[in-house]
Amino acid sequence: MHTRTLGRTGRTVSVIGLGTWQLGADWGDVSEADATAVLDTAVQSGVTFFDTADVYGDGRSESIIGRYLADNPSLDITVATKMGRREEQDPANFTLEKFREWTDRSRRNLGVDTLDLVQLHCPPTPVFSNDAVYDALDTLVEEGAIANYGVSVETVDEALAAIARPGTASVQIILNAFRLKPLDAVLPAARDAGVGIIARVPLASGLLSGRYTTETTFAENDHRTFNRGGEAFDVGETFSGVDFEAGVAAAQEFAALIAGEPAASGYSTAQVALAWVAQLDGVSSVIPGARNPEQAASNAAAGELPQLSEGFTAGVRDIYDRYFRAAVHPRW
Repeated sequence: MHTRTLGRTGRTVSVIGLGTWQLGADWGDVSEADATAVLDTAVQSGVTFFDTADVYGDGRSESIIGRYLADNPSLDITVATKMGRREEQDPANFTLEKFREWTDRSRRNLGVDTLDLVQLHCPPTPVFSNDAVYDALDTLVEEGAIANYGVSVETVDEALAAIARPGTASVQIILNAFRLKPLDAVLPAARDAGVGIIARVPLASGLLSGRYTTETTFAENDHRTFNRGGEAFDVGETFSGVDFEAGVAAAQEFAALIAGEPAASGYSTAQVALAWVAQLDGVSSVIPGARNPEQAASNAAAGELPQLSEGFTAGVRDIYDRYFRAAVHPRW
């Protein structure tokens, strides 16, 4: 497993991390035993970075991670959590008082005195330009409640606003073969500022696994069913905001592109999709989810894939330009 420095945290993390939204049972039922097995397999496969949030299962994901780490105290795992979506999405709610309340709850869930990294969880856009918000976050660092802070964003403009702040350690953003806009300005700005980039939704909610057809269905309590039109939260979080049928067709072309790439020999479509993001200059870690140990091990193996060619990247850009640029690029 290759490693990178996670921006201004100074921490070394695996290039393939583990996203744990699904461990909160927000993608369908996942037992605690199965969730623990996923964590354990990821660690045994070289993963040293977990990403969670206080709203994943209303704290269930954090609590499971906390119990796992308490049972394995020798592990050197960096845990990033997120805060801000347990309240109405009003910029007025993003205060020091609320931050203390939210981080205290996460500290209890995770069983730690100091949180490694806390990210604002896709807050309203005005929050990113509010000096008082960053002052409050700096106060939490000074008080020892958190070691570092970052942001999770929906748009490139939000990312750039956060990168310009001297205390921002990391930016989490949707980045995959179907969402290329961050390559234009966000990755260069982050590299220049020493800010880490955490790439989320790297498989476009599974589209880039190449396993779906236009007939594929998902459970009623899976966001790929209930949020397909953006009914519950930003539609960009589900299939990266791309049309499902177009995504299926583009994924087939992506799989065909892999067939002609020597470095990808012996690897699955999903593994190559993850590796391509992880190999981008400026990306610190990629955080696919996994609902079972087999997925966790397979995802982690992407962190060992040889360097993909410039020709492969050109092919990725061509697919994006033909299928998604017109609809996706202006929106996020």
